[in-house]
Amino acid sequence: MNVTRFAPSPTGLLHLGHAFAAITAFEAGERFLVRMEDLDQARCRPDYEAAILDDLRWLTLSFEEPVLRQSSRFGAYREVLDRLDRRGLLYPCFCTRKEIADEIARSAEAPQGPDGPRYPGTCRALPAAERSRRLAQGASFALRLDAAGAAAATGALFFEEEGLGPHGECGRIAVDPMMAGDVVLARKGMPAAYHLAVAVDDAFQGVTLVTRGNDLFAATHVQRVLQALLDLPSPRYAHHRLILDEHGRKFSKRDKAVTLASLRAAGVAPQDIRRQLFQ
Repeated sequence: MNVTRFAPSPTGLLHLGHAFAAITAFEAGERFLVRMEDLDQARCRPDYEAAILDDLRWLTLSFEEPVLRQSSRFGAYREVLDRLDRRGLLYPCFCTRKEIADEIARSAEAPQGPDGPRYPGTCRALPAAERSRRLAQGASFALRLDAAGAAAATGALFFEEEGLGPHGECGRIAVDPMMAGDVVLARKGMPAAYHLAVAVDDAFQGVTLVTRGNDLFAATHVQRVLQALLDLPSPRYAHHRLILDEHGRKFSKRDKAVTLASLRAAGVAPQDIRRQLFQ
């Protein structure tokens, strides 16, 4: 039985790109789950969550209830972070975005990740006493995964791709644990960031097939590493095309013209959405 999921962030209304992702996940699974990725409590709103669920029902997508909210899982995330920390695979990073950008600019050959230059590892070698001093002073920090240490701990890894990655990748894909570098897994005041929460919650919910846009293909490499480190099962993956606007750009939550709410108000029917997206 394929167990699939659609995991939006309730920080805005669903648009056509979300509709394509949700319908694709629904049609690929015998069980279809919805998960609210509401880690960012400052931006997530209950009215957006209610609107998202209403849009999904309008699209005639039935899902299991109650819906899982990541905000209910903070204890589970702290537990796995403690496990990684005990293995020496986490370190606190005190760099601001500006300091990271300046460090990259000073480097003649900044290592590249899928979204541009990777974090250069500035805080990885901070002495333990300096880390303790900054933490005691209440400095802001992000907890980063030591990607090189993680790669040494896991050895060679693979994942199964049933769709097509951004460059036509399919089948058994070798994981590049250094692809995204030392990614952020949590921040001061936020017990988990995207990669950690997704890896942990997909396993918790028994997801067997992850369908999502091929802009997240690189994220699969990171999450496969976390699955191995935490002894979690690895689902299969099916990355799909993105729905783009007339300028070739991904839809944004800020683009009110393509929200499902605005299309519904204009008299568009669910079957019209399906024809537009899957013609």
